[in-house]
Amino acid sequence: MKRELRRGVYILPSMLSIGNLFCGFYAIIAIYKYDYSKAAVAILIALVIDFLDGAVARIAKATSDFGVELDSLADLISFGVAPGMLAYAFAMKPFGRIGWLAAFLFAACGALRLARFNIQTKKLDKRYFVGLPIPAAAGIVASCVLFLGESPSLEIFEYQVLSPEVTSALMVVLMTVTAFLMVSKIRYRSLKEIDIARRHPFTILISLILAMLIIASEPSLLLFGFFFLYALSGFLRYLPFRRKRIPLDLGEELELTPGEPRSP
Repeated sequence: MKRELRRGVYILPSMLSIGNLFCGFYAIIAIYKYDYSKAAVAILIALVIDFLDGAVARIAKATSDFGVELDSLADLISFGVAPGMLAYAFAMKPFGRIGWLAAFLFAACGALRLARFNIQTKKLDKRYFVGLPIPAAAGIVASCVLFLGESPSLEIFEYQVLSPEVTSALMVVLMTVTAFLMVSKIRYRSLKEIDIARRHPFTILISLILAMLIIASEPSLLLFGFFFLYALSGFLRYLPFRRKRIPLDLGEELELTPGEPRSP
């Protein structure tokens, strides 16, 4: 350990992780000031920084155990604690104990998701995540708050579709379901492993341009739709026409004790 510390740390990935942590801390400060939109934007910026952090570390071959642990600690604040506090302060506070317990469940499952990922990352197929990634879960919460606006009620063309009470109840359900998806065994495609350098059909470029235009016209709705659909994408493999199992490298179960027999 001393020898590794003498060698130093990778500066750029570590600074990006600190930037991720800064955004999460700022989001908590914004929640304290009742500025929920700024808190949601800070969480989404932290998500972008976290993506860049991993990309820079892979391209520069600057991965290390220190960087992995620092990144996980930053993710826990930005994508676990901050979204939980945001959802509670924004919509779930009227439910009292049930509300803050749902927020804590989200943060706790996020911590378990990160701990399991750090243990399994060298054993499983890197093309897939086991359980909903915590940045995607945080993106659902942040984009939902941006979509709803300053008050927890859904209005379309100045007509109230969902009352604050109904919206708050749906937020409790959303936080609970998202928390359990993070610790589930449902597999999600890793967007980090998509090769953007190789050639793709021309129609994909046109589709990306159209998607960018739509996002620019209604960003909050499209962001929420993207994260929500990604959360649902894990269930596609359970459909009748997608019964084919995705192979893993060394299985998906953790060995709790040395020499423990595996079940067939």
